Amino acid sequence: MQESPIIIISVIGLVAFGCQWLAWRVKLPAILFLLAAGILLGPGLGFFSPDALFGELLFPLISLSVAIILFEGSLTLNFEEIRSQRKAVRRLVTLGAAVTWFVVAVATRYLFDVGWELSILFGALTVVTGPTVIVPLLRTVRPKASVASILRWEGILIDPIGALLVVVVFEIIAAQTQATGYWHGLYTFIKVMVAGTLFGVAGGAFLSFVLRRHWIPDYLLNLATLSLVFAVFSFADFIAHESGLLAVTIMGMWLANQKDIRIAEILNFKENLTVVLISGLFILLAARVTLDSIIALGWTPLWLLLVMQFVARPLSVWLSTIGSPLSWREKALLSWIAPRGIVAAAVSALFAIRLQIDGEADAGILVPLTFMVIIGTVVLQSATARLFAKGLGVAEPSPKGFLVVGANPVARALAGALNEHEFRTLLTDSSWENIRAARMEGLETFYGNPVSGYADQHIDLVGIGNLLAVSPLRGMNAVAAMRYQAEFGEQNVYTLLTSTEASVSEKHKITTEQRGFTLFGEDVTYSKLASLLAQGAEIRSTKLSEEFDFDDFLIEKGAEVIPLFGISPKGWLHAFVAEKELHPEPGWTLISLYTRPQKVEKKKKEMLEEE
Repeated sequence: MQESPIIIISVIGLVAFGCQWLAWRVKLPAILFLLAAGILLGPGLGFFSPDALFGELLFPLISLSVAIILFEGSLTLNFEEIRSQRKAVRRLVTLGAAVTWFVVAVATRYLFDVGWELSILFGALTVVTGPTVIVPLLRTVRPKASVASILRWEGILIDPIGALLVVVVFEIIAAQTQATGYWHGLYTFIKVMVAGTLFGVAGGAFLSFVLRRHWIPDYLLNLATLSLVFAVFSFADFIAHESGLLAVTIMGMWLANQKDIRIAEILNFKENLTVVLISGLFILLAARVTLDSIIALGWTPLWLLLVMQFVARPLSVWLSTIGSPLSWREKALLSWIAPRGIVAAAVSALFAIRLQIDGEADAGILVPLTFMVIIGTVVLQSATARLFAKGLGVAEPSPKGFLVVGANPVARALAGALNEHEFRTLLTDSSWENIRAARMEGLETFYGNPVSGYADQHIDLVGIGNLLAVSPLRGMNAVAAMRYQAEFGEQNVYTLLTSTEASVSEKHKITTEQRGFTLFGEDVTYSKLASLLAQGAEIRSTKLSEEFDFDDFLIEKGAEVIPLFGISPKGWLHAFVAEKELHPEPGWTLISLYTRPQKVEKKKKEMLEEE
């Protein structure tokens, strides 16, 4: 079918979005749906051919896209987060990679009856896991921080290492007819390492220097960074082929570990761009695979997958983590998770073409076999890893908990009520008196400013995915809301109005986009809640039923209530906010501030008498 290139690209964009949305809905890695879509649009329906669509630009586009993906991933690699696991990560990307390489190469040689050269090259290809599949899988599995950090570091570092390994093996194969074949491979290895390191350090140091001096306006920062990433990648690759991936990885790590520069805006932009690139790349690469080449492999790839899953990966992990503080349960989960991703797909396609040009008869199996491994590892691990992590007891709880800004009486009352329903709360405050009072009530606390650099390094957010900003300080609430919107999402940030904010005109108010949802309504302020609690109001829980529904609850005789939260029968908590109406159904549990006027008047009288 011959379609307009504009229509083809538009359809790819729509399909990519649909795959990402579906992955979000069903909580599975998007790569599964992207690969299926690529195979369907390409060889399945014959809608388009990537080679015909992009021509000679296809692999340069793929290379630059992979460079951006690796750079974005390396921006998150702060050495502080793996201080205790540094040795395990180092061994996984060296000793572990070597073990995987050896086991897969031997299995390929005897399962597919191909030559040792091609088997060794394919073994080198399969050491690569990569952030394109690891990061989405970690969002679904949510393992403990120690396991997640190791998998993320391994996935990002192994990409350039695996690509380098494939280049060296290919150069040795290509030069095997010469007496200097192995020396040529060693020379290639040294050349790639030196070029990648020099360009990566130079790029990172230059951008750090520029950022410290604020020479680039904010609106040009992302363009400048993207341009520099392209330049570092392309110039390094020009000097030593395939050194560009190493260069951009080192550049990102250099920036991530600078203490005096802000990279949050760069990282946010690159994260969004990476989603776009990953979506398009997997569809394009999958569309290049022919169904005949996949069918021709038969059931043999299944045996290879079993060897990789139950022999190669466990052996590499257990040898690499000898002497580490990891428990056997954490090692077992590490042994189970190692999906292959975009770099394996892209590099296999590139070198298959080169080998076929050089007359390698069996090179045609590289691409379909690589895609079978990618699909097999992702399907198996995405379907089972979460259950495996839960069964081993190394999965984080669902992020239903709340970070509470403030440890004042209102914050303590709200946290206590949420704790009774088994929602984790963490109260943070710079007032030691408030923190001490919260600890006396048995509440979990963090003493310090929630938006400080110290909090970024030390605050424990396991199981927490919501923010309640209930400080009496308007500025603190706003800053915390803006800081944690990126962490938790705009839909999970809530702010309690202060008396000052409730009384100011519209032109002085902070927008909902910046401070999140308005807790409990426009007429409920911190001062009002603090006053009612001081006068004897109580926070109570009420179960709704067919006989006593939400309308009955609101008009209960002899009491005034302020609905605070509603808990659905499935255990999800919803806050009452000014921006949208919540009408709980029978079966819900309501958490509300319950006030009897007579009791309040009595309390007021007692307080006046005491004065």
